[in-house]
Parts: sequence; C-alpha cells; structure tokens
Amino acid sequence: MKWLAKLIYFKILGWRITGNTNFSKDSIKKVVIIAVPHTSWHDFYIGILLRAVVGIKTNFIGKESLFVFPIGWFLRKLGGSPVNRKHNENKVEALVKLFQDNDEFRIALAPEGTRKKVSTWRTGFYFIAKQANVPIIMFTLDFDNKQNKVSQPFYPTDNQVADFEYMHRFFKGVKGKIPEYS
Repeated sequence: MKWLAKLIYFKILGWRITGNTNFSKDSIKKVVIIAVPHTSWHDFYIGILLRAVVGIKTNFIGKESLFVFPIGWFLRKLGGSPVNRKHNENKVEALVKLFQDNDEFRIALAPEGTRKKVSTWRTGFYFIAKQANVPIIMFTLDFDNKQNKVSQPFYPTDNQVADFEYMHRFFKGVKGKIPEYS
C-alpha cells in the first residue's frame, strides 16, 4: 500500500516532503506529532498519506461523534480513538499512560483543537510530551506550496514561553487549505 500512497501523494496530488525526511519508524518509537495549521477535513487524508509515505505507524484522536458506524470502524482501523471532549477526565494523563504502557506509540494532534482560526494553541500536546518525556515533531499542512515540512525532534524544556515561540516560528507563514483559518 505504500506504493499507492506515494502515487497519490506525490504524483496525483503533487505534494512533497521537506525538512526531516529521514523520519522513520526505526528512528523514534515514541513521539507527539503536531500538525499545523488544521483548517479543513482535507488535512486528515494528507496526514494519513504522509504517514504511509514515510512508513510510520501513528495514532490520532478525534471527537467522539466521528466514531459512529461505519466510518468509526474505518477510523479505528487507521489508528484513531474517540475522545469525549465534554467528559471531565484528564486527557493528558490518559495519553501519558499510553506512552508509558507501550514500547512504540506515536500520536498526531492538532494544537489548535479545531479547524477554525484560533488565537492560541491548546497546550495539552506540550504537557503530554513533557510528562511522557518524549519529543515533539512538527509538520506543516502547507496547501499553498503543497508540502509537509517536517521538523527535527524537539524536547520541551522548562521554558514553556520560549518553547512555544520556537514552535510558532516553525509554522510562521504557512497557509492551510482555508487560508483565513490559518
């Protein structure tokens, strides 16, 4: 299936990967992956194709209402898990536990938490990486240039403000599928 993903990603859609192109399943077994900007449902299939092209297994979470039959079955097969965003459970702790309980676990998240324009990112991904002691890898959803730029692994420090400035710089100027939401 990797050949099919490459055909669709590179030849049919005309996308490319830049930056940390050596990101592979053997290099980092545990990581929080953040994708920005998340502006459209199109981001989903670009992310799914990207992970197939680079050959890594990743998991993702989505709102519970997406995980109904038959699409819910398909999303679970792709590595998805439903999240009840109204329930009062500590999602950071739950995801940190998944990192602790698995020899290999990668989770892809959108720090915006929505496809709409936001002024600040949610911080859960950051605290998941920090508490699980795993790196963050950033990748762009750059629809203007049809590219996914992938960062080197970044370990959060004790300076959250500086860390967020660093991550925001990586995504500076990137336009999503719906530019006004970027």
